[in-house]
Amino acid sequence: VQLQASGGGLAQAGGSLRLSCAASGRTFSNYGMGWFRQAPGKKREFVARISGSTASTWYAEAVKGRFAISRDNAKNTVYLEMNTLKPEDTAVYYCAADRMPARSNYFMARVYDYWGQGTQVTVSS
Repeated sequence: VQLQASGGGLAQAGGSLRLSCAASGRTFSNYGMGWFRQAPGKKREFVARISGSTASTWYAEAVKGRFAISRDNAKNTVYLEMNTLKPEDTAVYYCAADRMPARSNYFMARVYDYWGQGTQVTVSS
């Protein structure tokens, strides 16, 4: 599976951006898909996940109510809609694919099998 993230850029605080992650492969619908982010000098952290079967979603507390993850299996694409952006959302955002459609430790980066190249999101105050 190859993942290609896009949609990052510069936004003002309070603004919105939508990230996309296009995946190759015929079994995309079976994969759990996640978004992570990494700010300079910080560890990569979990942002959101969507399951491969029921499309259930999970979010980090820092983004709950502001971000929304979704997927379009017909287009092999997962999205991250980011609203009410804050300067602390500034980071490189990565999409990731997990061969398990659902799991309890979905927030751990090490359980994901494939990673995209990352897209920069910068939020100015």
